[in-house]
Amino acid sequence: MLRHLVTIDDLSEFEIQAIFSLADEYLAQMATPDKPHRIRGRNPIAQDFVLATLFYEASTRTRFSFESAMLRLGGQVLSSADPKTTSAAKGETLADTIRVVENYADLVVIRHPCEGAVRVAADYADIPVINAGDGGHEHPTQTLCDLYTLQREKGALRNLNVVLWGDLKHGRTVHSLVYGLARFGARIIPLPAEGLGLPEHVCRRLLRDYDCVPLSKRDLGDFTSHDEFPVDVVYVTPDKPHQRSLFTNVQGEESDLLGVHLPQNAFARIDACYVTRLQKERMPNVAAAEAYPIVNREFLKNPMLKKSSVMHPLPRVSEMGYDIDDDERAVYFKQASYGVPVRMALIAALLNLKSGLLQPVHPRKKHAVYEQRTVACENPQCVTAQESERRYLTPRFWIVVEDEHLVLRCAYCEHEFVPGVMARTSTKKFMPNALDHDPPPADLVLFPDEAAALAAGFQPYKYKTRL
Repeated sequence: MLRHLVTIDDLSEFEIQAIFSLADEYLAQMATPDKPHRIRGRNPIAQDFVLATLFYEASTRTRFSFESAMLRLGGQVLSSADPKTTSAAKGETLADTIRVVENYADLVVIRHPCEGAVRVAADYADIPVINAGDGGHEHPTQTLCDLYTLQREKGALRNLNVVLWGDLKHGRTVHSLVYGLARFGARIIPLPAEGLGLPEHVCRRLLRDYDCVPLSKRDLGDFTSHDEFPVDVVYVTPDKPHQRSLFTNVQGEESDLLGVHLPQNAFARIDACYVTRLQKERMPNVAAAEAYPIVNREFLKNPMLKKSSVMHPLPRVSEMGYDIDDDERAVYFKQASYGVPVRMALIAALLNLKSGLLQPVHPRKKHAVYEQRTVACENPQCVTAQESERRYLTPRFWIVVEDEHLVLRCAYCEHEFVPGVMARTSTKKFMPNALDHDPPPADLVLFPDEAAALAAGFQPYKYKTRL
């Protein structure tokens, strides 16, 4: 059984909880005296295995915690922390690199600046591949650590109120985390720095793929009136199955439409404040740094934060004050320490050192696949846009039905875009992207615009008709 962890969706909720249970076992067996969140000693379960860490970007916590986790399990580690010292500096493709490295190790952890790069590695590997961060896309093992921290601190994840603070546009930890929070039923409260809100495709996926509905100020009443919390929207996952009922004690047309049920005191407290730094390395213009919000002791005086856990994936720069380090609500260093038992459990699961943790296959995808070269991913940071990787990569997309048209989601970076034209090979005719079939026809062809369709030998329909 070969399993990878490229996105948080590569694990089911059951599998995530199984990993957490094993992490609890490691903590119970190996905790440092007086430091119950810190692992020490060794459990030799992985003594016959080697972990390779292949990092094309800087890292402290993620790389060290993975290497520590493997060593704590009795295994060995091969580490590459500088791409200038690898064959990537000579122009070697990622596919070739992974097919070489898999001869030397049993498991590989990859961090890469290109979004979707780890998916490429997983496609070409015959050993488990773990995503340690791919550009601004996802960081699923950080999400495991974040969810685990929340569960340890709060006892459960459902119905927690979690504020996301700072750079939500470029922060890959946030992009993974919102999907995890939605799946476990937490309420997501974005408080971004100016101009750095959640990407549109992330917001669309929350509703479409995770049934996590956006509630506006009209639905949230007094909660949005706090000066310290200028909230525009909150994402809530209703209890399943969904019912088209009204809010309890909350009025508004969005709530009527979406059928979400909330108690009157649903937002009486903030359970966690997840702080992120400004991701300067992913921004062409960092002028927003001057107005970047700060979480400090003064901020934590808000009564709604009385029992709030302050979290941060680290490193911090200036977005979080040192004056809260000794506050009992500050759990970010504990959060970092939990990376070891969680990654120990993940390694044990992927190497099948503990049976029953993972299912035989990845959770099934919901969407059909489109693999024709008539369109390309529009994300300039996608691995498919890199000249070295384009030599062998075929564009691949998930076809998503949305708002009476088709959306393409890149199978590598998960960026979404709407192609302008749809056609059929059986008729050689095209029309604007407007969905008339569910599911889409088997001979569907998509183009970015009419010019591309004409260049491919297709002609427009002369009259109104179904595609």
